[in-house]
This record gives sequence, C-alpha cells and structure tokens, in this order.
Amino acid sequence: MVGQPARLIRRVTGVLALAAAAAVSAQEFAIEGGCREGQPHGAYELRDGSGRVRVVGAFARGKRSGSFLFWSSTGVRIAQLPFDDDTLSGTLALWHTVADRTGEERLKLEAAYVGGRLHGLKRSWYPDGQLRAEFRYDKGSLVDARAFSSTGGALDAAAARALAATDLAADERYYATLGDIVRGHRPSCPSASDRLERL
Repeated sequence: MVGQPARLIRRVTGVLALAAAAAVSAQEFAIEGGCREGQPHGAYELRDGSGRVRVVGAFARGKRSGSFLFWSSTGVRIAQLPFDDDTLSGTLALWHTVADRTGEERLKLEAAYVGGRLHGLKRSWYPDGQLRAEFRYDKGSLVDARAFSSTGGALDAAAARALAATDLAADERYYATLGDIVRGHRPSCPSASDRLERL
C-alpha cells in the first residue's frame, strides 16, 4: 500500500505531460524552415500564435539532425532530443514543466542514447531536485537500477526495476508525442514535379 501513492503521482504526471504535448500538437503554428530537393533541410523553427518559439531544430535531407529543443506555452524549456539521421543519439534531457521559485528550470530526466537505444546512464529527478532514479543501460538492456522515494528512501531492487520499465514506456510515449508535433508541422517542400509545373 505504501507504494501506491507514488505510482499514482507518476501516472498522473505522465498523463499531464502527454496532455500538454497533445495540446501543442492541436495548435496552429508558424513554420519556418528550408527545403532541398523536395525535403526539409536546414534550420527549423515552430512558433505559436503569439509568436513564442515552441520548437527549434534542423533537418538534413528530410531527417531530423542535431538537437531539437521544445518549450511549453509559458516559455519553460521542456525537452532536448538529439538526433542523428532521424534516430535518437546523444544525451536527451527533459525538464519539469514548472520552473522553481527562482525561475530556474529543473531537470527531470537525462538519458544517453546511441542508435535509438538507451546506452549508458539514465537519471531522473523529483521537482524539488532530489534524485528519483538512476538506471544503467547497455544497448537497450537494463543492467542496473537504483530508485528512491520522494522522501529519499531507497526502493528495493525489484521496485527499482519495475520503475525502470514503467518509466521507459511513459518516456517513449512522450518522445513520440513530441515527434508527432514536428511531423505534423514540417516545412512544406514542393516536389521536383511541382517545381517543374510552376515553370
């Protein structure tokens, strides 16, 4: 029974994060980006109706390349997703959606990816900055798990591994939702046949 409130908080937090990302997806945006040979290419920027930057990144021949940064409607940075050839590669970071009392953004998650798979450390923090979990992955497989309650007590090994699995599923849904925002708002690039028709 003691662990149930923590699970409920994680579930509600995940649902709220997904709902916020889905709300972004439904908004109207100004899309800025270049094209090459009918594909998005070069710097990319998405602004909401009030002119606030919500996403920046870059494409290389239609594929996400380098870091894509995401901000909430209130201007709080919420995610940095690194890509190589449209695949997560590098250190991914998420921030809590509400800044602390000083206005500083609080890191929520940091995870190392190689070729689309977790590889290395994945750490998460509670909104107050306290370490929540530390997982080690090797080519997508969990090899070590440590997790802590919001009061700082260590969870047993089985609970830590269960949290790793739950977090992984929720995180992947969230990354997919952020990806959907970009996919739904790519620069409009005319194909070669469209360009010939205009001539």
